[in-house]
Amino acid sequence: MNGASPRTADLAVIGAGPAGVEAALTAAGHGLDVVLLDEHPAAGGQVYRAVPHAFPAGGHPGPDEAAGHAMRRRLAASPVEARAGERVWSVLARSGLAAPGPAVPECPEPNPDPDAAAMQEEAGFPADGAARFRIDAVGEHGPRAVFAASLVLAPGAVERIAPFPGWTLPGVIGLGAATVLLESQRLLPGRRVVVAGAGPLVPAVAAAIVEAGGAVAAAVDLAGPSEWLRALPRLAGMPRLLGRGAGWIVRIAGARVPVLFRHSVRSAAGRGAVEEVTVAPVGPDGSWRSEPRGGPGPGQRKEQGQERAAERRIAADALAVGHGLAPATEIGRLLRLRHRFSRAEGGWRPVTDAWGRTSLAGCYAAGDGAGVYGAAAAVQSGRIAGTAAALDMGRLRAGAAEAH
Repeated sequence: MNGASPRTADLAVIGAGPAGVEAALTAAGHGLDVVLLDEHPAAGGQVYRAVPHAFPAGGHPGPDEAAGHAMRRRLAASPVEARAGERVWSVLARSGLAAPGPAVPECPEPNPDPDAAAMQEEAGFPADGAARFRIDAVGEHGPRAVFAASLVLAPGAVERIAPFPGWTLPGVIGLGAATVLLESQRLLPGRRVVVAGAGPLVPAVAAAIVEAGGAVAAAVDLAGPSEWLRALPRLAGMPRLLGRGAGWIVRIAGARVPVLFRHSVRSAAGRGAVEEVTVAPVGPDGSWRSEPRGGPGPGQRKEQGQERAAERRIAADALAVGHGLAPATEIGRLLRLRHRFSRAEGGWRPVTDAWGRTSLAGCYAAGDGAGVYGAAAAVQSGRIAGTAAALDMGRLRAGAAEAH
């Protein structure tokens, strides 16, 4: 085996966003030896991402930046071995670990992997049988392996973009990627930006561009005012999030940004880069809505093809677009975990119990990788998964785990 000697641990956690960090800290607090791995230079994930040293620090840190600093300080003061800047490229489970789980009609049992036996032989699991997972990662110090008795998967979510003509042009960027540029690198996506898509990132990114001194040509939202109003009763129990949303709306309105509700991007065009974005209205089912081209005169019949989408062409040098987030399930699928489809939770997600246990014994899922609910919920699911790992390894009694 190349690289450093293998590391053995009670628990390995993949992903150092809020869910992974909280899982690691909780498990370590109950006496588990924990290794935390993440490909980024510092813990924080997407929401609590640290500003690279090469970029100038801003003024007074925002709530996400302050929360990220506090989380990293807690991690540094803990016994968790945090390995930043290490990209996980292989995850293996010792054979025979599959545990029975709930039947999921839309997700049949996976077929046995014909190469699993050969991979097990080469994996070099310790003979004592305590280590049930092998994680291989590579970083600044070369390739390294971790053998762990338990594993928490906290990979976060991936951005989802519905393709359209011109979506690969330079200047087209995801809403999540635009957030990274704005928050952690202090860069604007462009001089004049169209912000489009679905969900709270549309007003969040538009407001962030305005706050950073940029120009937003239009905010194009698939939802309509009625959908946002229907969400208010649920947000009433989360005053902090409701206040942040209101702040976004105030900034957008103050900058007189045109807001196009129930519209979507039809195409992006330009000579080698984005120069123009075409948007059009959509109906409740997502189909393009049409309007008469001039309309028929009195007593005339509407001819075929007389209707066209009510398009608008907007001059812009950048387009930030996104259609929600989906759980990152690559590692779970590699381990052949059971998954189910949930539209409300972002798509395919691993099947878990209330403690985050998956269909593979000793493997837990937490955060947006187990269902997209955002950073605040990820913190809690990470703590639950870390508690479950300590409970299942005998470091906690059931009653104490419930109380915790």
